[in-house]
Amino acid sequence: MVNITHKSFTLRQAIAVGILTVSKQETIDAIVNRKVPKGDVFEFSRAAGLLACKKTYEVIPDCHPLPVEYTAITHEISGLSIIIRVEVHTVYKTGVEVEAMHGVAVTALTMYDMLKPIDDSIEISSIKLEKKKGGKSDIKYAYPDSVKVAVITCSDSVSKGLNEDKSGEVIVKRLEKHKLKVECREAIPDEFDGIQNKAKQLLADGFQLIIFTGGTGLSPRDVTPDAIRPLIERDVPGVMEAARNYGQQRTPYAMLSRGVAGFAGEALMITLPGSPRGAEESMDAVFPYILHVFRVREGVRHN
Repeated sequence: MVNITHKSFTLRQAIAVGILTVSKQETIDAIVNRKVPKGDVFEFSRAAGLLACKKTYEVIPDCHPLPVEYTAITHEISGLSIIIRVEVHTVYKTGVEVEAMHGVAVTALTMYDMLKPIDDSIEISSIKLEKKKGGKSDIKYAYPDSVKVAVITCSDSVSKGLNEDKSGEVIVKRLEKHKLKVECREAIPDEFDGIQNKAKQLLADGFQLIIFTGGTGLSPRDVTPDAIRPLIERDVPGVMEAARNYGQQRTPYAMLSRGVAGFAGEALMITLPGSPRGAEESMDAVFPYILHVFRVREGVRHN
C-alpha cells in the first residue's frame, strides 16, 4: 500500500460513469413501471452502489480506507441504455476515483442480477472516470514562473562544520521537487544580529523566498523568529499554523515551534524547525500551496 502519511487533507471529488444496455424496450418499461420481479431496480442498485463506494478498500487491495462523506448515484435512460453516474466526495489525503468507479460497477452488476430473469442479453460497458478534483493536481496553476530562493541554516554546530546540514538538505530537495532552484545556501551561527543581517542582505540582493531552518524552539540560543519577526511587514500567520497543525498530528512537540512567516517587501520569509524531520514535515505541510502567494502578488502588481 502506498504511503500517504505525508499528504495533507483536501477536498477530493470524483465522478464515474458506466452504461448498462438491455435488449428490448419491454425491459426498460418494466424498470420504469417497477414491474421487475426482484423489486425496484433503481433503488436496489443505488443502495448497492452506495455500499460499494464505502467498502472499496475491502475488495481493492491497494485502496486506503477513507471517509466517504458524500455519494450520489443517478440513472439516466437513453433508448435501450441506462447511464449510471456515481459522484463521491471526501476530505482526505487521497482521491476517490476508484470508489466512484467501484460504485458504478456494483450498481450495474446489481441491475444485471435483477434483470437477468426477464432479459438474457444485457451488456455492461464503458465504465470510466468522467471527472476528478482535489489534491495537488488542482494547484498546478499556482507555480510561479521564477522565484529567487535562499535557504539559511541557523546552527552553531553546522556553521562550525561539526555537524552535517541535514535540515538544509531536506529543504533543498523539497524545493527542487517543486521546480525551485536554490541560489543561496549557507549555515550561520545562532546569533540574533547575524541572522538579522543575513536576512537584510538577502532582501537587498533581491531574493523572493528566504527559508531559515533552526532556532525556532525554546532553548536560550533559539532566536531565529525573534530576529526575523521585526523585519516582517505583513504577517502570513496561516503558514506556520498549517505547519504546526501538520506536525502536531505526528508528534506532540510540534506545538513548541515558534516559527513565523510573512513578507518583507517582496520577499516571503519563513522560519522552520532545525530537526530534519521537523523541516521535512513543515515543507510537506505548506508546499507547493504556499507558492500561490507569488501569483497573487504578481496579479496585484500587474493591476
